[in-house]
Amino acid sequence: MKKLEIVGFKRANLGTKSANDLRNEAMAPCVLYGGSEQVHFAVPMILFRELLYSADVYEVELNIEGTKYRAILQDAQFHPVNEMIYHVDFLEIQKGKPIKIAVPIKVTGNSPGVIKGGKMVQKLRKVTLRGQAENIPDFVTVDISGLDLGQTVKVNKLAVEGCEILNPMSNPVATIDIPRALRGKLTA
Repeated sequence: MKKLEIVGFKRANLGTKSANDLRNEAMAPCVLYGGSEQVHFAVPMILFRELLYSADVYEVELNIEGTKYRAILQDAQFHPVNEMIYHVDFLEIQKGKPIKIAVPIKVTGNSPGVIKGGKMVQKLRKVTLRGQAENIPDFVTVDISGLDLGQTVKVNKLAVEGCEILNPMSNPVATIDIPRALRGKLTA
């Protein structure tokens, strides 16, 4: 996983009014859980640009007033109209305890079906993995070089060393669709 550092400040007051005051100052209210205790803190919203608006998976080093924590982004909530960050949840990474995280899928290879005129459609963009933080990859690679027209790669063909795949094994990852113009030629 890629690494990113975020600096935050502990929150003195909890509650709706305090959280709204923080948002008005361009600070996002956050919570870190999964460790021995929950930590409530605030972070300038600008620091979330790389973390939230990217498909990449990051291990975040939270620096909260000098205390450092290793964590992953668990959830982010946005305002429904203006897309302002409302709240961010982090999960602390503990040694020996597995984490669950969604990792992007990267499609590689040249499919014979695409060369014949088919269209590659990626049905699944991310796969959910459970494992130790050290074993989580940046992305999962799917090779489509063996797919012909109408064929599909399913989740059961994915292999991630040191991690368990939590998605249903029968779900399609990528498929080669047959265009309407080719369907008539193939049946004739």
